Amino acid sequence: MVDQTVCPLDHIHSFLNLPLTQDVLVHEHQENWVNNLFDGSLRLLDMCSVAKDALIHTKECTRELQSIISRRGGGLELTAEAKKFLTSSKVVKKAISKALTNLKGNTKNCNIIATNNDHQTMTLINLLQDVEVATLSTFETILQFISGTTPLKSNTWLSISKLIQPKRVSCSLVAEESEFAQVDVALQSFVFSKTSKLEVNDLQTILEKMESCIQDFEEGLEFLFRRLIKIRVSILNILNH
Repeated sequence: MVDQTVCPLDHIHSFLNLPLTQDVLVHEHQENWVNNLFDGSLRLLDMCSVAKDALIHTKECTRELQSIISRRGGGLELTAEAKKFLTSSKVVKKAISKALTNLKGNTKNCNIIATNNDHQTMTLINLLQDVEVATLSTFETILQFISGTTPLKSNTWLSISKLIQPKRVSCSLVAEESEFAQVDVALQSFVFSKTSKLEVNDLQTILEKMESCIQDFEEGLEFLFRRLIKIRVSILNILNH
């Protein structure tokens, strides 16, 4: 189990509430690095929204498949719905691919240059910049997992678990494929394979496993989204003080 300790973003929120931090932001509010900081908070929210939308879309398609299996058990209707799922999956992957391309450009924009080189300012900039880069990297891993590109290995899970605590995501950490990729492969086999046809019961088991993973991820991302909102609101309140 993941320790239910404080999310690192909560530490950032607390840090932003320190009088010294607020003094620096107010004093430097017209500097480009402050604008970049505010823009960075929006970039993080955008990436979180992309991940949430992908999960919602996939969950809806998954439940349609499960509903047909429960009612019919198989047949042409299930095959047609499986094809719809695969088509929908391509749409999700395309959206994620576009988001990841934008993410690479956004990561380059995270490099903040300040004209004021005093120690307090540089310490604040370095801390907030490091958090943004690390969080964007975490979103990249999550999106790759959802798209079926990369499974969650134990060495990459730590950074994710720190952000989406206290929810533990019940996804495979050492599998060669993510749950999302496993479903795609299973449906391809169910629809198109002539020699190794997947049994409906096996398909149902795979779908249930992915739905559980989606549910946990949704809760974790909602946890993260709320904290990103708190940080953005804190920055806005400080700058409008």
